[in-house]
Amino acid sequence: MGKLTGFMEFNRLSEEYLPVEKRLKNNKEFVAHLSDEQAHIQGARCMDCGIPFCTNGCPVNNVIPDWNDLVYRGNWRQALDVLQSTNNFPEITGRICPAPCEAACTLNINDEAVGIKSIEHAIIDKGNENEWVLPQISQQKTGKKVAIVGSGPAGLAAAQQLARAGHKVVVFEKNSRIGGLMRYGIPDFKLEKQLIDLRITQMQAEGVEFRTSVFVGKTNFSMKGVSNDAKSNVTPDELLKSFDAVILAGGAEQPRDLAVPGRELEGVHYALEFLIPQNREVAGDGKNPINAHGKHVVVIGGGDTGSDCVGTSNRQGASSVAQWEVMPVPPEVENRPLVWPNWPIKMRTSSSHEEGCARDWSVATKKFIGVNGKLTAIKAVRVDWQEGKMVEIPGSEFEIKADLAFLAMGFTNPLQQVLDDFGVEKDPRGNVKASTEGAGCYKTNVDKLFAAGDMRRGQSLVVWAIREGRQAARAVDEFLMGKTLLPR
Repeated sequence: MGKLTGFMEFNRLSEEYLPVEKRLKNNKEFVAHLSDEQAHIQGARCMDCGIPFCTNGCPVNNVIPDWNDLVYRGNWRQALDVLQSTNNFPEITGRICPAPCEAACTLNINDEAVGIKSIEHAIIDKGNENEWVLPQISQQKTGKKVAIVGSGPAGLAAAQQLARAGHKVVVFEKNSRIGGLMRYGIPDFKLEKQLIDLRITQMQAEGVEFRTSVFVGKTNFSMKGVSNDAKSNVTPDELLKSFDAVILAGGAEQPRDLAVPGRELEGVHYALEFLIPQNREVAGDGKNPINAHGKHVVVIGGGDTGSDCVGTSNRQGASSVAQWEVMPVPPEVENRPLVWPNWPIKMRTSSSHEEGCARDWSVATKKFIGVNGKLTAIKAVRVDWQEGKMVEIPGSEFEIKADLAFLAMGFTNPLQQVLDDFGVEKDPRGNVKASTEGAGCYKTNVDKLFAAGDMRRGQSLVVWAIREGRQAARAVDEFLMGKTLLPR
């Protein structure tokens, strides 16, 4: 694959970023995809390694060596075909996926991995620029109808696969725009939303129908930290009677709370209470009621959602931004012989961190402090981890000035009301109980009802949601037709 000696001749090339001072002036993407020549060199580094661990490291099992080789040889159109054969939305994963494929790259054992994600980014952008990404319209219709609840990556992947199999597919979304947390949870500076709109146009041409502002449940609902624009609702019974199969593909939207004194103060918010309105503002759908301009911001939680709060706060002009993580500081470099080809725990610095952020680890929040009902400071303590348990360090308590605090500590499970209304069995974590292998995979205990993505597996990556959506589509197609030609 690539050039036989390329991995010895060429260094890894990184995508170019706009300077911080330029990218903070707007909410647009600032990462430029590789040029043709850069992609050629990056593709040349792909080794003839015998067993492509990268393909197994990728949840959708992208045929990575093949499209690396095609890019190296300049066969871009064919590379796009190979890429789209396993991944419905490479324009998404090529931008926001953490790239477990690169962690599994054979070259990553003792060198820098092939820049797989950057090549994927370049392939799909070239495809869009040349209008090669076309609808794949089924020539034979089955007469079967499938409803999909949720328009995130799992729901959209399942919808596209089932439409291409000839089924009539209707996607129900409680918000006013399609895309789930790809649209509302990920900032535009990481993923401009016209990319989602391009896919929606393609899917509509393939026969997918989208119904927005519709909540699926016995009654509509309101919950802090969860976005809902629904103007009407459809009950589970109505859905199951009207369709031949239904897939639950919503997100794990229930945010993890922080039960400490002062939680009720004005200025303490779930992360998505900040990020979702910001995405709406960028889209022209109204002003974000939370503005960090001139304020001291503390983000509690060290993951991607917290990083997005950092980047958004800096774009709004925050006076200072700090991010806390309760876990210990990770090592700068992983122990590769010990962890390869698995995903390693190591220090990860995002572009948002580079734009301005004071990061701290082994910090636990003790109390939100306020004056006249408004947050003014946070009291915290340093902790030590002993035999897997968190122990406060005596005398280490401190206070930090804070006008805004964003809770970005992950999500616990999908909306329980939806699961209870459908009467599905749950696993111990409150997710839908359904297997992923064998006969009846992705099927729930309720007749005709399937589940995929975060609603089945819990909070996870976009690429895992795409995988589950594709596999659930295959299971539904087999359920409806007795056989299936859809790939897993």
